[in-house]
Amino acid sequence: MRTRRLFATAAASAALAGAVTACSGAPAQTNAQADTVIAFNDATCGAAWHASPGWHTFEVENQATYGAEIDLIDPANGAVYDELENTGPGTTVPMSLDLGSGKYAFLCEVQDYDPFTGPTVTVSGHAKGTAAILPVSYNELYPLAKDDHQETAARLQVLAKETAALAKDVSSGNLARAKRDWLTAHLQYQTLGVAYSSFGNFDSEIDGRADATGVNSPQWTGFYRLEYGLWHGQTASELTPIANTLNTNVQQLITWWKTQEVEPLDLVLRTHEVMENALEFQLTGHDDYGSGTTLATTLANITATRYLLSLLRPLLVPRYAGLSSVYSGLDQLQALLEKEHLPNGSWVPVSALPANTREEIDAACSQVVQDLSPIASIAEPRNTLNEF
Repeated sequence: MRTRRLFATAAASAALAGAVTACSGAPAQTNAQADTVIAFNDATCGAAWHASPGWHTFEVENQATYGAEIDLIDPANGAVYDELENTGPGTTVPMSLDLGSGKYAFLCEVQDYDPFTGPTVTVSGHAKGTAAILPVSYNELYPLAKDDHQETAARLQVLAKETAALAKDVSSGNLARAKRDWLTAHLQYQTLGVAYSSFGNFDSEIDGRADATGVNSPQWTGFYRLEYGLWHGQTASELTPIANTLNTNVQQLITWWKTQEVEPLDLVLRTHEVMENALEFQLTGHDDYGSGTTLATTLANITATRYLLSLLRPLLVPRYAGLSSVYSGLDQLQALLEKEHLPNGSWVPVSALPANTREEIDAACSQVVQDLSPIASIAEPRNTLNEF
């Protein structure tokens, strides 16, 4: 299938409609116009249609042989007003948006066919509607992905020094210092947003959970296994091979990483996946194997998210009106988490938080994840019209 993008999830695609609506400041759906059927097949992308400014629903009907992805675009520059992904043959899917005055055309991408554009339609008047978002091209994202690869390589070097110190602590029997150095190294790893999807099996070896193996399995390795042993009274002799294996895996990851590339799509997806992961596993206490530091881990995940946003910011500023809410939400969540960092350096475990505090933190993180989610569609790498 020749396409100009890879879609992440249906939710991410649906978020684009919400994002472009937010960009336009569109009003509530009042006086909605009657539905218009847009039928497409293997050779045509809908017929001419007519509409006046205001909320409108298109019933997009797939009469093609295969599935397709449909965009409503500005034919002048390919900017996207709304999109539908994975419309199967014989199905009809609604597309609703606030039509403003301007030019519109449907772009159909049917599996195994080159993309083709339907008739250009002019909506008359001087009304504002849903704003179109100019696609982000692969060419714009490749340099950012390269920067991310280099930054990750540098941070892995720091991590290697920390895991080496940690292994030395354990082998020498200084488990009190090992606990402190464990947290330092683990938080460093958790700032690597790339770990979520780009480290392959190394992520399981270095930061894997015991969900599949159980805490007593010799196959369970990495930071969480070491955490479990350090905070459950295991001896230095028991933990030395675990700490050494962790350090070895980090060294191997450094060598392996030199041969890898960061996929532009992965770079975009991680801007919300990192905090989504924190909400599911850190703020529930799921990933607490004894240290009670999952709030600190969530702070490290915020650091990772801020870094990813700093890479994408030049592309997002002209495309996402909700970007300021992302930063203010991260600030609010960070402030809430930092309150639980005790003067002695320890952290309040999630399980020990008062109910109202936990609810406040969860709500703040949930809002951040919601505000981050449109980025997956807005900055999704796409070819421009002249690259088809």
